[in-house]
Amino acid sequence: MTLPAVGHRVTETATAEDRVGTTRVDTAAEPKYWHLKTVLSEALETEFTVGEVLPNERELAARFNVARATLRQALEQLELEGRLQRRRGVGTTVAPPRVGVSVMEERPAWPGADGEAWQTVDCADSTPLPAVARLLGTAAGERVHTVRRTRLSYGVAVAAESLYVPAASVPGLSSIAASGGPARARAVLRELNRLELQGQERSVELGSARADDARQLDRLPGAPVLVVTSRYRSADRTAAVAVATYRADTCRLTFGESGGLVHQQDLAAS
Repeated sequence: MTLPAVGHRVTETATAEDRVGTTRVDTAAEPKYWHLKTVLSEALETEFTVGEVLPNERELAARFNVARATLRQALEQLELEGRLQRRRGVGTTVAPPRVGVSVMEERPAWPGADGEAWQTVDCADSTPLPAVARLLGTAAGERVHTVRRTRLSYGVAVAAESLYVPAASVPGLSSIAASGGPARARAVLRELNRLELQGQERSVELGSARADDARQLDRLPGAPVLVVTSRYRSADRTAAVAVATYRADTCRLTFGESGGLVHQQDLAAS
């Protein structure tokens, strides 16, 4: 394959371990690590598949004739951009396509509706944060049904959600239903979907991962995340509030019907 380089090109047959070539980057005018990132980025788009493991640092540094510190800078930048993932016990792999986070949905729907990419994790009664309680209109200290869900992309958790539902919103929920866990979560979602949805409001802001969400997302507490808050209305009141935490390196904001998966190639071209 042929890899781009500043004033230099190398053609090489591509094996699973060789496909990033042997381009020298010591003559590039821009910082070495940035030029190396550009070369690696093109290879990721054209020659590698999602989940494929890159050669180890020693091999990559030798092929590009750079110090391992320079290589690590390039790899770290690609990881920050969501192009690579470092997986324990596996190594550095090509990241899956970014997940589209729709800011303005043309067809709002209740959480748990058919076709969603979310998986239920558990359900418990808990006291929401004051900001959530204000959105719900519940009294301070009032406990509500809290459904925990996670969203996967290529088997990797990219978002964690807490859905807060007051008991008044799901009066048909049986008292003999499961007291917790996924079964209880599904029962709450089922009752919520019986209501007539009048509208949905959504906001997105940059935040830091809380401890519980960080564990689910395999991030360190305090890692940058996108926090998506959704308020669902029925019968002229707030029926539920969802707070979803997305890994900032795995998603992009979308509008209207563009809320599906977006490939890395499309992201690089935008």
